Amino acid sequence: MSAIPENLLYTKEHEWLAIDGDVATIGITAHAADALGDIVYVALPGVGDALKSGAVVGEVESTKSVGEVFAPVAGEVVEINQGVVDAPDTVNSDPYGAGWLIKVRFSELPEFLDATAYQALTGE
Repeated sequence: MSAIPENLLYTKEHEWLAIDGDVATIGITAHAADALGDIVYVALPGVGDALKSGAVVGEVESTKSVGEVFAPVAGEVVEINQGVVDAPDTVNSDPYGAGWLIKVRFSELPEFLDATAYQALTGE
């Protein structure tokens, strides 16, 4: 189990966010990736798509299950990580780095969990 990075924000649905100005880079946590197992397929929204907070925006499939990815913020998709579409196992090997999923330009940032609160949620 990898350490929970202190510099990110987290959701109860096991997504993480890195905030840079009005753009959030979003991925799934190591906890979620480990629970899914070996990830073999990643489906992401398109660049320019409008997202509603809480809506399903993609899915991550493993050899044993399918996990939905929820939009933690409302906004517009400004970039997708083609690298994880081409090599889905990157989400397992580097969930907080090269395994990011999408970047979203948002206008409002709701409250999220910090690393300590996420650690308490997952018991890690």
